[in-house]
Amino acid sequence: MYNELVAPYGITVSVGFALLNIDVQKGTPSTALGPKMGMESTSLSRVLKSMEKQGLIIREPNPNDRRSVMIKLTESGKEKRNHSRRAVLGFNNKVRESIGHDRAKEFFSTLEDITSVIQESRSEDVR
Repeated sequence: MYNELVAPYGITVSVGFALLNIDVQKGTPSTALGPKMGMESTSLSRVLKSMEKQGLIIREPNPNDRRSVMIKLTESGKEKRNHSRRAVLGFNNKVRESIGHDRAKEFFSTLEDITSVIQESRSEDVR
């Protein structure tokens, strides 16, 4: 559903999700973005490379840690981020209208719990 909503703006769910997880004002360290999104580094690298080619992000040295890079949104990236945000909020509102606020809240809470379990399992697999 999200893919259908953002496709007219020339982005995918992965790109939209990345845009939503990048701090609009300060940018986000590349090392923090993967865990935030629950993505492996190779998958994230592909998404970021695609976003850079599309002119949605720029990479700058992290002033706090020269070993990492800050991912910052371009003006085009901010515009696409707004499209993604509206798509997500619009769809979530439709879900709430359809199944009710309490059930929707429980659904989204359950999704967060599942995401946490996945992330914990991945970190355990690495050890």
